Amino acid sequence: MKKQLLSLAIVSTLSLSSLLSPVMVNRASAEDISKLKQNQEEINKERSSLNSEIKEKESKINEIKSEKASVDAEIKRLDLAVEDATTKLEEKNAQIEQTQKEIKDLKAEIAIIIERIEKRNELLKERAASYQESGGNISYLDVLFGAQSFSDFIDRVGAVATLVQADKDILDQHQKDKTDYETKQKEVEQKLADLKKMKAELETLKATLDSQREEKAKLMQSLQHEEEQMHAEMIAAEEENAVLASQAAAIQRAINLEQSRQAELEKQRAAEAAAAAAASASTSSASTQKSNGGGSNTVQAASLPAVSSGSFTWPASGVVSSGFRGSRSNHHGVDIAKGGPNVPIVAAADGVVIRSYYSSSYGNAIFVSHSINGQVYTTVYAHMSSRSVGSGAVVKKGQRIGTMGNTGQSFGQHLHFELHKGKWNGSKSNAVNPLSYLP
Repeated sequence: MKKQLLSLAIVSTLSLSSLLSPVMVNRASAEDISKLKQNQEEINKERSSLNSEIKEKESKINEIKSEKASVDAEIKRLDLAVEDATTKLEEKNAQIEQTQKEIKDLKAEIAIIIERIEKRNELLKERAASYQESGGNISYLDVLFGAQSFSDFIDRVGAVATLVQADKDILDQHQKDKTDYETKQKEVEQKLADLKKMKAELETLKATLDSQREEKAKLMQSLQHEEEQMHAEMIAAEEENAVLASQAAAIQRAINLEQSRQAELEKQRAAEAAAAAAASASTSSASTQKSNGGGSNTVQAASLPAVSSGSFTWPASGVVSSGFRGSRSNHHGVDIAKGGPNVPIVAAADGVVIRSYYSSSYGNAIFVSHSINGQVYTTVYAHMSSRSVGSGAVVKKGQRIGTMGNTGQSFGQHLHFELHKGKWNGSKSNAVNPLSYLP
């Protein structure tokens, strides 16, 4: 958008240096040449400043490109880090899922162990109750000595040994089950806690990486926008520089025309002093030319807008569809609309065409520079369907220079007409309301 506005500024405010038409040359003076040279010097200074600005923007663009490359490398690094963290998170989620399954299996196993422990507890309680009821005085020796025979004794020894070992096995197994239960429970719980901790750390890391990548992406977007803006400004500056170059060349032509005019005046004075008869014949010839010129105007009146006697004439027939609003909406002229084919556009005053070209914003556009009573003006004609004069052409007031159209950034057939008083500048400060100067 900025590029378009800046381009509009260049096109719409081309109040270039003064150039003298054949009619205006007759009223020029050495002072006019001095003013033209002064304007030319100012333009050269502006061009020098623009060249410095263009180089500065090129340098800035290179800096932005270097920074973009660095940011791009960092984004790639962060992408790889995020990918690695995501992979590890998936692995930890799988491990947590497996551990949770192990915990589920362990709970079933623990339930069996607890059941065995409870049964042993009941058995041990029964043994303890039996021992308490006997007063605690039953001895395995009494059992052995109560044998009726040696064979019975052997049987009793075996039974006692079995009972003693059974009691010991119960206690040992009971203790082992309790230890296994506690160990397995602690191991699994610790494993699950470690996995959850690792997962939390990975999630934090991934969130941090995602945030960093988002910041880098925003920075990259900002750099991209800044680079595009720099390119747009540089292109606008280059176009402005080209316009100034045309303006400087036009001023030089104006100086040459004025010098030629002054030389011609000297010859005319000499001729007038030598032959009064030649002067009389010249006066008669001039009257004839004037009469012919009036006839030409009569013919043109059928298709061209009437030429007024003021400093400026209307550049086209039609209605003013949009007025001058200046910087408020970047509309530094007036729009004149008229329907139908082949609607002519004419020069608003005598002058020299500074630039005739196609603009992406103003379509077919022509800029004419004028010098009226020592004052520099520039007129701009935009959105034409075609142009009839080229850059550097000398035009007369009311001369057809193009055809009304709808080219560039335009909505409907019309002429966008601008008037700038004084030398053109990028801030468009010389733009004036054309309606204040048109009859």
